[in-house]
Amino acid sequence: MLTYAIAALVVLAAIGGVGWLVTGRLLSPIRHLRDTADSITIADLGARIPTQGNDDISDLTRTVNSMLDRLEGSVDVQRQLLDDVRHELKTPITVVRGHLELMDATDPADVDNTRALGIAELDRMTRLVADIDMLASVEGGDAVTMRDIDVAALTRRLGELVEVIPGHTWHIEAVAEGEVRGDPDRLLQAWLQLADNAAKYTPTGAPVEVGSSAVDGEVRLWVRDHGAGIAPAARHRIFRRFDRGGGRRSVGGSGLGLAIVDAIVKAHGGTCDIADTPGGGATFVLHIPVRASGPSLPQPVRAGDVVLQREAAE
Repeated sequence: MLTYAIAALVVLAAIGGVGWLVTGRLLSPIRHLRDTADSITIADLGARIPTQGNDDISDLTRTVNSMLDRLEGSVDVQRQLLDDVRHELKTPITVVRGHLELMDATDPADVDNTRALGIAELDRMTRLVADIDMLASVEGGDAVTMRDIDVAALTRRLGELVEVIPGHTWHIEAVAEGEVRGDPDRLLQAWLQLADNAAKYTPTGAPVEVGSSAVDGEVRLWVRDHGAGIAPAARHRIFRRFDRGGGRRSVGGSGLGLAIVDAIVKAHGGTCDIADTPGGGATFVLHIPVRASGPSLPQPVRAGDVVLQREAAE
């Protein structure tokens, strides 16, 4: 009996040791998950958990890493937005303050000029804040309501709106038939923004063409101008916030127009590309799937990159 008791104790100890080792190995990813979560701060969201195998723990690890990727992207966007606002509002505030300090309060003409300049700068800041709010709403999906859109009617509506933009002859070169799933107001806003940009960057008197077509399960909404065009090296970045791609800064605007276009198109699961216009100029094309599978998330742009671009341009 003593021998059996000792053997039983040895077996139990062996089973306990093996169980402890196996349990520790199984729970190791959980400990890594806990340690990684403890190490994450708002200043450093780059930590990730190593994944091995195809078991449930590994699936959980991959899910957590994916969540951290989305969280890091969201924080990057928020940081970019704060830096954008800081940098863009700094200049008009400095201008207004400088003119107020130099204003001769006894000179009515100087007072009137300073007042007009201050109001103009405040109006520009108001438009900037409104554009930032619109961009944030579109990127968050709050400003997009999907329904079936008659593409021909949308094209004719754009034609009516662009006719009032002065300085150019507008032509509707093609009208697509059929429907596309999307938000008509937002798509019209994006399309009209491209037309407005074409008018700003095209010499006065030059024609601008617009049109729509249905090809391979998607609707293409395009604007073709005959201006200076856009260098291929700049095309990858002109949809960033406050990046005019080296264009004239005197044309005005908040620098968010193409960023809003990009956000609207992505919210429809589409893309926007740029091609050369034969003979000179640029052609912008919005590619909108007839039945969007869902919005593609915007790629975050590092705030530091945006600030460096703006400072280099100035």
